Amino acid sequence: MADDTDFEFEGEPIELVVDDTNAGGRLDAVLAKEHDVLSRSRIKDLILNGAVTIDGKPVSEPKYRLKAGETIVLLAPPPEDPEPQGEDIPLDILYEDDELIVINKPVGMVVHPAPGSPNGTLVNALIFHCGESLKGIGGVKRPGIVHRLDRDTSGVMVAAKTEKAHKHLSEQFADHGRTGPLHRAYIAYAWGSTQSAMGSVDAPLGRDPGNRLKQAVRKDGREAITHYAVQARYGDEKWDITRIQCQLETGRTHQIRVHLAHIGHPLVADQIYASGYATKVNRLPEELAGAIRSLGRQALHAAELGFEHPVTGEEMMFEADLPGDMRVLQDALEPYDKAFAR
Repeated sequence: MADDTDFEFEGEPIELVVDDTNAGGRLDAVLAKEHDVLSRSRIKDLILNGAVTIDGKPVSEPKYRLKAGETIVLLAPPPEDPEPQGEDIPLDILYEDDELIVINKPVGMVVHPAPGSPNGTLVNALIFHCGESLKGIGGVKRPGIVHRLDRDTSGVMVAAKTEKAHKHLSEQFADHGRTGPLHRAYIAYAWGSTQSAMGSVDAPLGRDPGNRLKQAVRKDGREAITHYAVQARYGDEKWDITRIQCQLETGRTHQIRVHLAHIGHPLVADQIYASGYATKVNRLPEELAGAIRSLGRQALHAAELGFEHPVTGEEMMFEADLPGDMRVLQDALEPYDKAFAR
């Protein structure tokens, strides 16, 4: 059976007269059998969305039992382009040459198209911006994503514009800076006051068996190591918040968020891993509480990214200032600085 994106009907109606063989069969099953370029699940979706009529009347029940002599008409929409398209989305470009582009990703931008986020992504923006300067990454003209940031994590990212750059950068990220110059540093604001000023969290990560949207520390997970250093401590007798710089030795999904939660210091305003800390906001001074409520996302920012240029071999370092919402948080915390001796 062909992939759903490969069918050739281009919006033309598909007509089928029910014969004795198909009489009594389910509408979705018969259509899938007779027109096998569409999967049964795809046909079911089309039926539910009003794309099917029987004897001229709309039928939106996939389980409808057919009768001999009925005429089914399915209007299949044209296929969606399987490759992402360019979109005119502004980019905060920190550096660009013929091989790569470095950007400061804003909060709320998804890195690449996915179910639920088919457009408006960084990939769509890069395709539009780079245009003909993009070479064939993997045989297709598209930017080479070599690492990712969560939708609601801001900061520095690099993308490749050529096959050579993609290969070289991918190798650096796979090495995680253990033998090369790759450097990734994040600024995080976490609940509580860490016992030590510096430390590492070495805890394997995998999908949370109770929630597919979350990651969790698991014995059978993939190796994950985060190094951290306290930059400042804030608070009074009722509350504590710590500003931490985190450096990644591995790059797992939600790694910093899960690791800091694992040691008892989840990120401020993290709606997934710090949900149990939501009531703590009510104990904070009004201005600070307002800053956290308006943040609406984990207080995490990719502040620094360093790597070796894939062609020149130059070691390059890029920094991105805190975005506006985290700057507001930082300003609200300043009056409560405990002048931590680093």
